[in-house]
Amino acid sequence: MAISMQNTIWDSVLEITKVAQEKGSDPLIWALQVSSSLSSSGVGLPSPELANVLVSYIFWDNNMPILWKLLEKALALRIVPPLMVLALLSDRVVPCRRSRPVAYRLYMELLKTFAFALKGQINVPNYEMVMKSIDGVLHLSHNFGLEATSPGILVVEFLYSIVSQLLDASLDDEGLLELIPEMKSRWATKPQEMEIDANDNYNQMQTEYHEKLYKMNTIMAIEMIGKFLQDKSTSRILDLVRQNFPTHWIRFIQRLQLLGTNSSALRNSKILTAEDLLQLTTGSGSNMVLSRESKTSSLQKFHSVMAFGSLVSSSGLCQGASHSALWLPLDLALEDAMDGYQVNATSAIEIITGSVKALQAINGTTWHETFLGLWVAALRLVQREREPIEGPIPRLDARLCILLSITTLVVADLIAEDENTPIDESECGSTNHWKENFFSGKRRIDLVSSLQLLGDYQTLLSPPQSVVSSANQAVAKAMLFVSGINVGSTYSECISMKDLPINCSGNMRHLIVEACIARGLLDTSAYFWPGYVNGCINQIPHSMPAQVPGWSSFMKGVPLSPSMVNALVSSPASSLAELEKIFELAVKGSDDEKISAATVLCGASLLRGWNIQEHTAHFITRLLSPPVPAEYSGSESHLIRYAPILNVLIVGIATVDCVQIFSLHGLVPQLACSLMPICEVFGSCVPDVSWTLPTGEDISAHAVFSNAFALLLKLWRFNHPPLERGVGDVPTVGSQLTPEYLLSVRNSHLVSSGNVLKDQNKRRLSAVATSSSAQPIFLDSFPKLKVWYRQHQKCLAATLSDLVHGTPVHQIVNVLLNMMFRKINRGSQSLTTVTSVSSGSSGPGTDDSTPRPKLPAWDILEAVPFVVDAALTACAHGRLSPRELATGLKDLADFLPASLATIVSYFSAEVSRGVWKPVFMNGTDWPSPAANLSIVEEKIKKILAATGVDVPSLAAGVSSLATIPLPLAAFVSLTITYKIDKASERFLNLAGPALESLAAGCPWPCMPIVASLWTQKAKRWFDFLVFSASRTVFLHNNDAVFQLLKSCFSATLGPNAAAISSNGGVGALLGHGFGSHFSGGISPVAPGILYLRVYRSIRDIVSLMEDIISLMMLSVREIACTGLPRERLEKLKRSKNGLRCGQFSLTAAMTRVKLAASLGASLIWLSGGLGLVQALFKETLPSWFIAVHRSEQEEGSKGMVAMLGGYALAFFSVHCGALAWGVDSSSKRRPKVLGVHMEFLASALDGKISLGCDCTTWRAYVSGFVSLMVGCTPSWVLEVDADVLKRLSKGLRQWNEKDLALALLETGGVETMGEAAELIIEDQ
Repeated sequence: MAISMQNTIWDSVLEITKVAQEKGSDPLIWALQVSSSLSSSGVGLPSPELANVLVSYIFWDNNMPILWKLLEKALALRIVPPLMVLALLSDRVVPCRRSRPVAYRLYMELLKTFAFALKGQINVPNYEMVMKSIDGVLHLSHNFGLEATSPGILVVEFLYSIVSQLLDASLDDEGLLELIPEMKSRWATKPQEMEIDANDNYNQMQTEYHEKLYKMNTIMAIEMIGKFLQDKSTSRILDLVRQNFPTHWIRFIQRLQLLGTNSSALRNSKILTAEDLLQLTTGSGSNMVLSRESKTSSLQKFHSVMAFGSLVSSSGLCQGASHSALWLPLDLALEDAMDGYQVNATSAIEIITGSVKALQAINGTTWHETFLGLWVAALRLVQREREPIEGPIPRLDARLCILLSITTLVVADLIAEDENTPIDESECGSTNHWKENFFSGKRRIDLVSSLQLLGDYQTLLSPPQSVVSSANQAVAKAMLFVSGINVGSTYSECISMKDLPINCSGNMRHLIVEACIARGLLDTSAYFWPGYVNGCINQIPHSMPAQVPGWSSFMKGVPLSPSMVNALVSSPASSLAELEKIFELAVKGSDDEKISAATVLCGASLLRGWNIQEHTAHFITRLLSPPVPAEYSGSESHLIRYAPILNVLIVGIATVDCVQIFSLHGLVPQLACSLMPICEVFGSCVPDVSWTLPTGEDISAHAVFSNAFALLLKLWRFNHPPLERGVGDVPTVGSQLTPEYLLSVRNSHLVSSGNVLKDQNKRRLSAVATSSSAQPIFLDSFPKLKVWYRQHQKCLAATLSDLVHGTPVHQIVNVLLNMMFRKINRGSQSLTTVTSVSSGSSGPGTDDSTPRPKLPAWDILEAVPFVVDAALTACAHGRLSPRELATGLKDLADFLPASLATIVSYFSAEVSRGVWKPVFMNGTDWPSPAANLSIVEEKIKKILAATGVDVPSLAAGVSSLATIPLPLAAFVSLTITYKIDKASERFLNLAGPALESLAAGCPWPCMPIVASLWTQKAKRWFDFLVFSASRTVFLHNNDAVFQLLKSCFSATLGPNAAAISSNGGVGALLGHGFGSHFSGGISPVAPGILYLRVYRSIRDIVSLMEDIISLMMLSVREIACTGLPRERLEKLKRSKNGLRCGQFSLTAAMTRVKLAASLGASLIWLSGGLGLVQALFKETLPSWFIAVHRSEQEEGSKGMVAMLGGYALAFFSVHCGALAWGVDSSSKRRPKVLGVHMEFLASALDGKISLGCDCTTWRAYVSGFVSLMVGCTPSWVLEVDADVLKRLSKGLRQWNEKDLALALLETGGVETMGEAAELIIEDQ
């Protein structure tokens, strides 16, 4: 019945139309009749059904001028929805445009009239129904792959389909569509076969007029495309397609470029030129269309305030602190990587790459500026320690590794990412960064320009003495190439600068360029850069040396003689092929060749083979995990037969710099995984077999085990409680360095998903992990190691349990005590009868000639805590002298060097319990620090004073009675018995940090006493030991930490706005390292250096975060009050936009505000990692905004001060998040944490949360935070719930921040695209 009634209504409309057609009635009268008829029938207007009825009637049986006039009147009076009519016409007219050019022209005239006046068309009651009807006609949802769409999304899709159809039609009209046959048009542009011969009621198609009109239509269609892309509203709506449908947009741009380049019709246009059309296809972001007004006023205002000034002018690019400050977080991260007390399970390549991307996005710099900033930061790292102090800390090799290996790998990965970027929509997601995807290859060009400009930084390019020769060889190589002289590698190895007729002094840029050429980032055209070399060489010097041992000789087949091994150890391999050949010898050569090859790999190729360093480390880890030979059938582990080469490798990489290099390359997890089976196997062996090395040295299973175990323990903070500090349920990164964690990281490298394959660094790590074992490995695979580790954890966490009499462990304890104190036991009662852990006698002691017990290392380690406890108890009761205690412990450590680790565990636990009485370091019973204790104390005060730290407790001086707890006294007495030589270095590197940690946990002045004792032992380590002692002050005094942080802010910001370039910035924060190469002994240490070496021992990092925020806000207040005169501040407050008055001063103030926020964010990220950043967003920031701040109440903080504070917090928080999570879509934790924070912002804007902070500060924070997210981290916006974004947008509109509200919706992805489009239309 209803259908019949509907048919009657439309039959009536058609009847009215036919009458008007026959009589030629006034279109207005017809429209009023139709409107009255529909209203009386209850049909709502505008009616999509009417549009469908009219268009169906007209095309093509009644294609007459009068009916076009009727249709136009219906559109003008909104009886029919214009968009619906345009959709129907596009589907029917455009395919037949050649046979019916008049209809096509009339269609485009209607487009011109109604397609741009969108506001009135979305404010109708049946707007949603109309758009669904359009979807049914054009199949928009299907073409865009969306199931359920809002009417706003359909508007976007409709406009794109109209423009895209015009584009394809124009290409087809000019025969250009045939040039891209693989890209078939998705829209109706050609007629059905049955319509080709249809008649036109106006004129025959063959007439000259129609042919002319057809060509004019093509011109008009192209002009219409330009109009859509130039109009403020439609261009911005189309830009939503660019952001959310990258494959559609790329296809569209490619076709537009084809049209602009090849169209003959475009040349005849008087409105649009080919240059104009091509301009629409170039640029990026909002420049993709000509709507320059699409930049929001809020974004303009915010970024003008937050800007550092011009970054595009090369003349001022890196001069002074303004540009250096952009990369301050990078300088801090690089310097932090040099802390020898901490290895990192995460590759420095991954950390630096993430930081570089974050800073590039937040600072809005080009890749040219970014690469230049990266090179400068890495060069500063090297120059900061040209003459480092002596001590067990990373030296120049690790810093050169950062500059010439890690940084070049970072750059290589960034360029590979750019040049291999997919354009598939599923891989790209949102195209806020589509600009880089489409214009790939730009980063390589920017690398070249950055390296060319790097030559202007002569003070940074001066090479340290140890690499002068390498730099000279690099420039000589370039000079010979430029001169056209081809010399072999043999000559290059032996070349002397004295042999060359002109000066060939190289610098660090020559080494950087060589590293880039070696990795394929540059070619030899770099040798011809202006100023790269000075002059040419006309001929090869006649003093060319004869063949000498070296890599070229080795590659020609010269065997590994001792002289050849020495040559290869002292010079790095220059290519992967050379490295592969030496690795092949280590695998397949004779026993002597294997050991020689292993020695070579651990030499200069690992330390200074920057171009192949990661491959060297990879080969070493592979050699540490030899496969089971196919013919092997023994019952013992196959690793036993590899003992000599394994020991050579382990000893070879045990130095501080080598361990740091493995850490920088992210190979610590794999190295730990390789060492664990070695420890498991050799620790289970009875040491009755030994091996003789080519050097004549004999090694036992104990030696192999001890070397491997000592190296393994250096890979995590084994002497610290596993969760010594944390935030909520998320422990900090540093405290997660446990054996289980290292194995889990290593196992994660095995994952070979699509994302991993795109990440060059993860691909490298995956290859390393897979080469040793393709299966995941867990701690349960090493039962002996697991038992020791659990005992170690118990020892740290609880008191030592009673030893059960008669057990194997009890027997071993007695054997070890008798071995350690055999002279005492020989003349008196056994030591074990008077200990707290053993009640029975082990019988009379043995004499000196008694052989040492043949026990597996794991069994000895299980007994060591009880042995040390017995010895310490005996000493405390006077049954053992301090000297005898130290001698006995040294005997134990000499017998099994690995026992030093368990001794450390025991002493660490006992010191923290505080149950032992202190002992007097009097020089009789215990060694005395008196000889230089006052000097050490004075130097500590000098270091602290230089960094602005004043600790009153130090003023009184150290007590004349130098007392320290007994366990600490015993441990320091043990350590000073070691010789400072290469053989003891790997064990001192294990004991040193433990001793410092032990002393730091004791009351002051234990650490100065320990340092004084050690400075007597190792005078050349004086500066290092004093600096280490000064660090422990901050563990005993929270106020000292606050003062140090304050000094960091003061040093970075400088005393006033004009002083940053000379007295502030990176140089003032990090200084020039520390050392005694300055007059007057140890130089003052910059506050940043001191903080980076202190923060890992600070336990209360939540309070630390609060201090950092407090100091940042204090700095902002001081900047605002000292950078601008008060009268100018008042004018700024009254100024409408806050920028007109005193622009220069405000810019200078904002430079320092941004710098303070950048420093604060860097300190938060370094100090607490992901856990602290998570707490910042979920807890600290909400609490800060809810709380009432007294200073604001007292000063009535309004206007500029409050605004700067809000902007500072915004930049600070986004910076923290960017460093922790990255700016792309790779973080797993970010969506949840960011979602909580955005919900807080939305709820506060909704009025659901009451805030205590200044309203100006709050508004500046929200607008600043949203602006930075939209402009710098658009991937974050995509992860926020769409409803939250809509609420935020609504709140911003209530603040009259309409443009920012729109920008937020535009960036929110498909789910907010519809609301964004409707907001654009509302603003028409």
